Parts: sequence; C-alpha cells; structure tokens
Amino acid sequence: VSKTGAEGTVLDEAKNINKSLSALGNVISALADGNKSHIPYRDSKLTRILQESLGGNARTTIVICCSPASFNESETKST
Repeated sequence: VSKTGAEGTVLDEAKNINKSLSALGNVISALADGNKSHIPYRDSKLTRILQESLGGNARTTIVICCSPASFNESETKST
C-alpha cells in the first residue's frame, strides 16, 4: 500500500489478488513437496480454476516478472 498509494476499491481488489496469489503459492508448494495427501485447491477461485492444469497430467509453465531495480530486490526474490 505504501508503494502504490492504493485506497478504497483499488485497495480491496489488490487484497483479493494477493490472497489468490498466496493460495496459488500454497498449492504449488504442496505439489512440489510431493505430499499429495492434501492440496489446498479450494482456498481460492483461482486455484479451483487451475486445479486440472496444476495437478493433472498437464504441463505447466509459470511466467514471472522480475524487476532489475535494486529497491524491488526482495519482491523479485519472493516471486
């Protein structure tokens, strides 16, 4: 919020996007761990939509956006 200055509806939308991306990260981590007893697909609409693509027999490619700016280093590494 401090970087973007988002407020109101834009802030609410940003929060929802971050929740979905966090849920996607949790699903990818669970799949990478190999412990397939529980994969949290139902944690967001995004992960429910992508369930067959991520956990089925499909091949998946993830594209990330990395910033060359030093002040974005921590965010780029967390991607």
